[in-house]
Amino acid sequence: MIGRYVGYVSGDDPLHGFLQWIIRDRMGVQEQGPAFRAFRLSGSNEVYAYEEKFSGAKLICKFYGPRYGWDRDKAAWMAQREYDALKTLRGYDLKGAPHHVIRPLGVSCYISGALALEYYAGEEFSHAIARAMQFGHDEHLYWRLKALAYFLATQHNWTANGHTADFDADCRYFDTVIGRLEYQGRIGQWDIDEFSWLRDRWRDRPQMWQDRQVWLHGDATPANFLFGSGMDVAAIDLERMKRGDRMFDVGRVAGELQHAFMTAVGDRYRAEPFIGHFLWEYACHFPDRQRTFKSITARAPYYMALNLLRIARNDYISAEYGGRLVAQAKELLRAA
Repeated sequence: MIGRYVGYVSGDDPLHGFLQWIIRDRMGVQEQGPAFRAFRLSGSNEVYAYEEKFSGAKLICKFYGPRYGWDRDKAAWMAQREYDALKTLRGYDLKGAPHHVIRPLGVSCYISGALALEYYAGEEFSHAIARAMQFGHDEHLYWRLKALAYFLATQHNWTANGHTADFDADCRYFDTVIGRLEYQGRIGQWDIDEFSWLRDRWRDRPQMWQDRQVWLHGDATPANFLFGSGMDVAAIDLERMKRGDRMFDVGRVAGELQHAFMTAVGDRYRAEPFIGHFLWEYACHFPDRQRTFKSITARAPYYMALNLLRIARNDYISAEYGGRLVAQAKELLRAA
């Protein structure tokens, strides 16, 4: 199992009863006296993997309670929201190979806002990026990006509706991120004025308003995609799923690639071949590949910049590196 082993779940712990119900009623595992090994996973949420000792059945539990403390209703609401998001995307037949959204198994509002999820054994996107940066396994990352582009294009195309994407929503999110950076003292008034001017230049571009709404992953970061064999991709962590412009997801992946190389090797240019490959592969799933590629590359800088600014507001980012992210975001936005 992945993660750090932390022991067995006690038989008198309410969590034990919840896990037993999940494997019996949701997974079809009939084990008379189940025993659950627990493994702590890394991530921004409190997440554990569990393995039933005798049957080998595995599942994941994500706990919202620690994030919201005393507000048990909010924790339960968030767990149910992600459960519903996963069910919604799976309703578009995004299950199995090659495109898979993990199966939600159950929610308990009484056990720290627990959301039980299918266990999917796969390579994290972040590991594929690390292999390219540390060991020069570029072809491996190219292949993973091809698969991820195929997955996202399928998700977006299958879930598009007839409503036009609202770019104002992405501008409001931009303002929220800028406000957070100002509050943290990472940018000054001169920066705010420039970012506001650049935002408005993008707002005036007609192509930012012309695409159709799709269901977005909403948090398309390297930790939230797992790769199986061939072109198999699984999406996890859909708590921020929403309707919007497909470039919110596509640009976040591109921005995460740029950030990964900036922080690991200090060279944003090292990411450019991978970003270009990802965008080109995404475009191939449309009737006119060249036209689509032109459209998404014209819009990508805004969403890449938005992602870099989002990263810059994190407490674990040093002031020096945060300044580099802010500067690169400005460079991208000046493409308008």
